[in-house]
Amino acid sequence: MLFDLSINGHHPIYIQHLIQWWGKHQLPFDLDIVVSPRFIQHHTDVIDLATKYNHCSIQFIPISEQEENEFKPHNLGPLQRMQRSFQEWNLLCRYAEKFKSDHCLILYFDPYQLPLILAERSPCPISGIYFRPTFHYQNFTQCRLTRRDRIQQVREKLLLRQVFRNPQLKTLFSLDPFAVKYLQKFQKKVQVLPLADPIVEALVSSKQILQLRERLGVEGNRQIALLFGALTGRKGIYETLDALLDLPSQLQSSLCIVLAGQVNLQDHKRLVAKIAEIHSASAVQIISQFEFLIESEVPVYFQMADIVLAPYQHHVGMSGILLQAAVAGKPVLSSNFGLMGEMVKKYRLGLAIDSSKPSEIATGLSSLLVRNNAKPFDVVQMKIFAQENSADKFARVIFDGVL
Repeated sequence: MLFDLSINGHHPIYIQHLIQWWGKHQLPFDLDIVVSPRFIQHHTDVIDLATKYNHCSIQFIPISEQEENEFKPHNLGPLQRMQRSFQEWNLLCRYAEKFKSDHCLILYFDPYQLPLILAERSPCPISGIYFRPTFHYQNFTQCRLTRRDRIQQVREKLLLRQVFRNPQLKTLFSLDPFAVKYLQKFQKKVQVLPLADPIVEALVSSKQILQLRERLGVEGNRQIALLFGALTGRKGIYETLDALLDLPSQLQSSLCIVLAGQVNLQDHKRLVAKIAEIHSASAVQIISQFEFLIESEVPVYFQMADIVLAPYQHHVGMSGILLQAAVAGKPVLSSNFGLMGEMVKKYRLGLAIDSSKPSEIATGLSSLLVRNNAKPFDVVQMKIFAQENSADKFARVIFDGVL
């Protein structure tokens, strides 16, 4: 059984890759995928894929509307989020019991640590994908930790020591490869494996790139810096816009910033006002495309870009933006905090800077726009990074680890 009640971000893509691997290898088991009823509504392409492999005993099992409505909302305080994690855990156990599961893979392990310690024991062995360990961040060279970060590290270590004592926990897959050796030191019983964050290379033609430039209205031969995804303050969008004022005038005249992705109601008014302010004070062309982009369109945006922006603010964990940029062979300007900063440094994906400072974003942009002989990125290393995170490797490690 796969258990995942999230419907956005990595989650539908992960399920898609697991279905494809299962169907390709025709595994002689039943695969039950427990999801939110909203998943069925929003991701018909993934549902149709399961139908394609109907000879492989794959079925989606949506929880009931009543069960979903009983959950605490995600956007409340820590106590309510903790209550929701126990609600979801009880539901996991109920469905594993109902469908007589031999094994359950939790696609987002992080919220279920306390239930694994305090709640009822699961009716079958459990494995999970660990997204955001931070207890080892002090070992990263560029990572400056706050007092709050250090408190979180202590909390994580205490939880993990207890989680690993659960006799039903079989395998923990870590999306942070640097965390694996430290996780293994906590115990010897549970298998801990590094997990690829899956990416698939798509073929993009020069015609598609030209058509997109024309459709967006990119002026002349301007170089393009792409800021992609959910456009919130967490992505560093406001610091990036402020940084444009610090660029030399000749660079402003040769740069186009493309902001592509959804904007929530809280950010929309502020963001539109900020863009108007920067536009009136600089020669940078700013193009806003505030809408959800379907998966097939995404690679064209990254191939069109000259620079990919990832100036996240104190971000924990990995980002698919680094992988999309690596597949496209485009340098990133990234936050230097945590796992993202360490990946950029290890694979020479571009520049990692203190993204809380607009002046550092401006300096980084200038370095990437005016490329001297000493490039701050390595296309060969980008390819290696992308290959190490193939969709096939992701699914193979998962199923080798649980079957």
